[in-house]
Amino acid sequence: MSIALPFLAFLVASAFAAYHRLRLAVWAAMTATLLVACWLLGANHVATITAGVLVALIALPLLIPQLRKPFITTPLLGFYTKLLPPLSDTERTALESGTVGFEGQLFSGKPDWNQLLTLPKPQLTAEEQAFLDGPCEELCRMTDDWDICHVRADLPPELWDYIKRNGFFGLNIPKEYGGLGFSALMNHKVIQKLASISSVVSSTVGVPNSLGPAELLMHYGTEEQKQQYLPRLADGREVPCFALTGPFAGSDATSIPDYGIVCMGEWNGINVLGIKLTLNKRYITLAPVATLIGVAFRMYDPDGLLGDKRDIGISLALVPADTQGLEIGRRHFPLNSPFQNGPITGKDVFVPLSQLIGGEDYAGQGWRMLMECLSIGRSITLPSTASGGSKMGAVTVGSYARIRKQFGLSIGRFEGVEEALARIAGNAYATSALSEATAAAVARGENPAVPSTIAKYHCTEMGRKAAMDCMDILGGKGIILGPRNFAGRSWQAAPIAITVEGANIMTRSLMIFGQGAILCHPWVMKEMKSAQLADPVERIDQFDAALFGHIGFAISNAVRSWWFGLTGTNIGSAPGDDDTRRYFRKLNRYSAALAVMADTSMLLLGGKLKFKESLSGRLGDVLSQLYIASSMLKRHQDAGNPVGDQPLLAYAFHDAVNKIETALSGALRNFPIRPVGWLLWLVIFPLGRRAQAPSDRLGHKVASLLMTPCDARERLAEGVFTTPCANNPGGRIVSYLPKVVMAEPVERKFLKALKNSDIEALEFDAQLDEGVREGWITADERKQLEELRAITLDAIMVDDFDPEELRSAGYASLHGRIAPRAAA
Repeated sequence: MSIALPFLAFLVASAFAAYHRLRLAVWAAMTATLLVACWLLGANHVATITAGVLVALIALPLLIPQLRKPFITTPLLGFYTKLLPPLSDTERTALESGTVGFEGQLFSGKPDWNQLLTLPKPQLTAEEQAFLDGPCEELCRMTDDWDICHVRADLPPELWDYIKRNGFFGLNIPKEYGGLGFSALMNHKVIQKLASISSVVSSTVGVPNSLGPAELLMHYGTEEQKQQYLPRLADGREVPCFALTGPFAGSDATSIPDYGIVCMGEWNGINVLGIKLTLNKRYITLAPVATLIGVAFRMYDPDGLLGDKRDIGISLALVPADTQGLEIGRRHFPLNSPFQNGPITGKDVFVPLSQLIGGEDYAGQGWRMLMECLSIGRSITLPSTASGGSKMGAVTVGSYARIRKQFGLSIGRFEGVEEALARIAGNAYATSALSEATAAAVARGENPAVPSTIAKYHCTEMGRKAAMDCMDILGGKGIILGPRNFAGRSWQAAPIAITVEGANIMTRSLMIFGQGAILCHPWVMKEMKSAQLADPVERIDQFDAALFGHIGFAISNAVRSWWFGLTGTNIGSAPGDDDTRRYFRKLNRYSAALAVMADTSMLLLGGKLKFKESLSGRLGDVLSQLYIASSMLKRHQDAGNPVGDQPLLAYAFHDAVNKIETALSGALRNFPIRPVGWLLWLVIFPLGRRAQAPSDRLGHKVASLLMTPCDARERLAEGVFTTPCANNPGGRIVSYLPKVVMAEPVERKFLKALKNSDIEALEFDAQLDEGVREGWITADERKQLEELRAITLDAIMVDDFDPEELRSAGYASLHGRIAPRAAA
């Protein structure tokens, strides 16, 4: 024991210093003190001296800059520059365009939860709330999704007019330019509410307020361009679209083949310097009705009219729809969700340089401009759409599951249905928290590149899963389309959100971790930038600071990950109350595990990592679920930590943690260098995997919340259109739930008496008459049961049609026109 004691002291001091991230000098002093104590306590002197020499060999070269920089840092810099993956200009632009908020803490291994919890609670202004309760509520009342999707394949004229007159196309345009000047949070709230009644209406409003001419003009436009276009965009005189995607450039937008040649040409009768465009675009939302088109293209100057550079790069221009040579094609037909979408082509379309967004100064800056603005579409429009659909599905199907009975029991009481209800509620809770957190980041002035990709991917995926579970519970009610169907169109539209703004497969496997590992890591970007400095002294100094900060960071996270795995995160300081403190501790553990995996992967795989898409996707899942869980904890705190929400939070949190461990397990079991994977398993899972999916008992509590009028259910439904009206079958079903719950005791009493009687009446009304005569129920209770029967019928009934109605519907005639062309 006397021999082992000095080495044990060395290990304990090292682990303690690494866990608490103490400076190297502090570690050396602390270890030396412990070794002196070992000497005085009679430990083996040879072992103590050996341990002391080991401390000196580590500390002295690292603590003395004159030794460290030339003999350690300089050789490592040479190795690092060879290891550093080559970055294209477009990749570098993408990495440098975003800002880092709290998500950066999730890569630290030791998140500063105070940074998250002290963020202001997302709140609307009084003016914004009035708009949400007024014009937005009225637009929802006017919306008939069946008429839009089945009869017209378009919004009716009165809806187009109402949207334009009330400024829905100018939500975020400043008031000085005629817009409403609302925040990004308000944008989220509007889209969320509209999506709960119609995805066609929400996308129609969402596109002009996300990636499009208005957003780009507000950031980069010249004052003349702003004065000319923003007021017209705000009041709907101009309907915008943005043409980016083409047949040969989908997710890889940097490879667009569309081009513009700098030349002289005629514009409004005057010979001016401009660009002659050739383009072929598709999937352009609002293209069929657009009057002002933003176009992304590669700009060339073969005659040197602007300078020596021939390939100027990706640029953005505003092209009026009536410009000669520009052609807006026939409409695309997206999965029975007929929002306006179509192709745009053009040959030798001339526009002056003044039509470049931002003017000539921004020629060639298009990719950076897009990267800085794409986060709006990913952060707000698509996540908010998924949130609105998921939340509406949760409260509507929860009500339906209580109303609909089979075998004398509400179908929501069957355990199989309970499982689906719990998943719907968990996904709705997580989606709501994630979409609001990301919109709030934009509202604070951040450009959340990494959270926007997380929100886009996971909100749309959770929305799709919620829609699937809704359809499974509804059964025949869900698959029969008609005015009474509130879920079928959402199910049909789910793949659209998965596909647009970057296909989800690519988003998960390439973008989330690929951007996050560099943007959010506290040291990687610093190392990369320092290694590229021109001044040799400055390069060594900055790389030295970043490198050894990174080494200490990696050692600390390995120790923290192992310790948390060993103790089950039951030890350690964390914020929160008795219910949530253990959640924060778990996230501390997985943050350290993510940092260890990220550092190991980048060190050993280098530039090959970006081709290891399965590994990148799994590590992206870990980062995403950390961010989602953090958003849910912030939401819970902002709501005042309500006791009623605890089952929802617990279900969604345990689901997230189970996904984290599943992703980590998959990454370790498939790590390209197998011995390293085994070693990392011992660091991250020293006692094996512990997280499990939410229990059946917890699922039962969550499902019961959806089927019972309560504050938690009301909070989950906040922000969606549940007003009962003729055009909102889901809202009607939601409004029925309190009446159904109140009538259930009377119904049970009546059915029990009926079962034990010998009456021969078969019709429901006759049975009620007999029940009143026999004294089973009172006259008032009879009315209650009659209302319950009417409610139930309205909830479960589906529509039917005369065959001629279906043959004469817009889609039937459209098919007749398209089929011959397709055959040809």
